[in-house]
Amino acid sequence: MTTSLTLNTGASLPQLGLGVWQATPDEAATAVATALRLGYRLIDTAAAYGNEDGVGRGIAESGVDRAEVFVTTKLWLTDYDDALRGFDRSLAHLGLDYLDLYLLHWPAPAMGEVVFGAYRALEKLHADGRIRAIGVCNYQPDQLAQLIDATQIVPAVNQIELHPYFIQRDLRAANAEHGVLTQSWAPIGGSGGNGGRVGDGRRVLNEPLLAEIGAKYGKTPAQVVLRWHVQHGLSAIPKSANPGRIAQNIDIFDFELTDADVTAIDGLHTGQRGGNDPREVTFDTWDITLR
Repeated sequence: MTTSLTLNTGASLPQLGLGVWQATPDEAATAVATALRLGYRLIDTAAAYGNEDGVGRGIAESGVDRAEVFVTTKLWLTDYDDALRGFDRSLAHLGLDYLDLYLLHWPAPAMGEVVFGAYRALEKLHADGRIRAIGVCNYQPDQLAQLIDATQIVPAVNQIELHPYFIQRDLRAANAEHGVLTQSWAPIGGSGGNGGRVGDGRRVLNEPLLAEIGAKYGKTPAQVVLRWHVQHGLSAIPKSANPGRIAQNIDIFDFELTDADVTAIDGLHTGQRGGNDPREVTFDTWDITLR
């Protein structure tokens, strides 16, 4: 069973969860049911993933009580001008009557005031009791400050690309300053189908340092990296549809990295993203039609 972190709402967020990006609805259903039976209690999806219905089926098939599962989904850019419509669509796909966390998927600075309007709609849904917590994804420090100044509820979570090649130290500090929890997507390095590679072709899980550290504890490089997230006080949502890897990813609470281990992993930082630059994301970045 995973440990939990406390959000600025007072709610508890399971520290380790399952991500389902790029999973088909059927793959997502199987992965979610498997994960919940193995002790996961945080499931992360998004309208843009096209698999919310599969996530809902997986929750229902798992046999785990809905109240025990922390469910996150995200509002896509094309629904920013009518967030209530987007929310209702997601909830219908999931087959749920409330969400635990609802996030704006990208800051989309070119959209201007529309983004603030979308977040205010999330505030209304929160006030109406339909969402337990609201937040954002991929917000940079200045964007986060601007959103907080323009709205009423400080985001509970900022979900960002974060892994040993891109440790986001300044953004983590900005989140903490505002009382916003940092959650890591692509936590073991994979993003955009590039297998966690950076510009020079290196791959996070092939780093000799991680194999060396893992050997001390009888753990895989992926388990070492996920433990690194946990010890930094981060929430992480590794994606997998493989039952064996889903089981391995949660098996990280029986060992502890030394301070020297954590510092050494920090030293893998390259400053290079694997995914898109949030300042450059627009409607045209992806060809996504919501179902």
